[in-house]
Amino acid sequence: MSLLEFIASRIRELRQGYGGAGISQEALAREVGVATNTISRWETGAYKPTIEDLDRLARFFGVSVLKFFPEQEQPQNKEVAALLRAAGELGDADLAELRRYAEFKRAQGLYKGGVKSRAGRRAK
Repeated sequence: MSLLEFIASRIRELRQGYGGAGISQEALAREVGVATNTISRWETGAYKPTIEDLDRLARFFGVSVLKFFPEQEQPQNKEVAALLRAAGELGDADLAELRRYAEFKRAQGLYKGGVKSRAGRRAK
C-alpha cells in the first residue's frame, strides 16, 4: 500500500467512525474549509492533501497528525532526551502545543517526496 493509499484509507476510516455514526463528506468539508468533492478525492487517493490539510483534519478528529502515517519505530538520541528534560517544566497547555508541533514536523518529514500534491479547491 502506498503512502497516498494509506492516508486515503485513514481519512475515510476517521470520517466514517466519527462520533460512532460517522460524518458526511459534506459536513467534514465544511468543518475543514474545503469543497465537498475534495474530501471524496482525498479518500480515493485522487488528490493528495497538503500537510496543513492533514493537520486540520487531525485537529477536527482530535487525533495526532501522525495517525495519517504508518507507525515507525524511532530511536531516541541526546537531543530528544534534552527536549524531554526541558519539557518537564512546562504546563499542560504548553506540553500539548509542543507535542502537536513535534508531531506536525515529523509528519512533514514523512510526507516529503512521493506523489505531487493536488490540494483541491477551498470552499468559498
